Amino acid sequence: MTASLSSGQPAVGNQQIQDVSLLYRFLGQSLKFPELSWFTDDFRRSFSALLNQLGAVQEALDLEKSFAESADLLEELQVEYTRLFINGVPHVAAPPYASVYLDKSLQGVHASRTLAFYREKGCDMAEDSDLPDHIVHELEFLSHLAADNDQEGEREFLRRFFLTWFPDFRDNVLKEANHPYYRLVITMIDYFTKEEE
Repeated sequence: MTASLSSGQPAVGNQQIQDVSLLYRFLGQSLKFPELSWFTDDFRRSFSALLNQLGAVQEALDLEKSFAESADLLEELQVEYTRLFINGVPHVAAPPYASVYLDKSLQGVHASRTLAFYREKGCDMAEDSDLPDHIVHELEFLSHLAADNDQEGEREFLRRFFLTWFPDFRDNVLKEANHPYYRLVITMIDYFTKEEE
């Protein structure tokens, strides 16, 4: 997969800023707990189309085959999500929080610094949100920066916050994931955040 994705910049069309913003948002959505409300046939088609656009044709075919062979795809992905990111035995395989990697604790100093940077850029967290340094929130924030055409802020966030921990998280997911979907999501996030940097 990595070799397939290293073949240049993806085509983003005439609306590059909007497309980059949507891409970050799509990748963030891809790492949310799978639910019927969003993990639909349309979502899966869009995911495969993105893989094909990146030249990862075989990976898209393999993923579609894996989806088709599943007796209960949603449940299978939910179980895998829980094992990887929430409550694995004997431990969570790939905690999706920066603080776990940087501070060796949940909701460490890095989470506070991340929230401060969000606020500096005019964003805040909803009351019932997960911790600010969860990967989904960080990708949504990158989407916000891209939508505002804040390229300097995007580069700074990637350098100071996202890329300080994402490589360790990526490696854990690639090593531990049993389902190809999660390996592909992480590989795409890795590819696009390197390209943006």
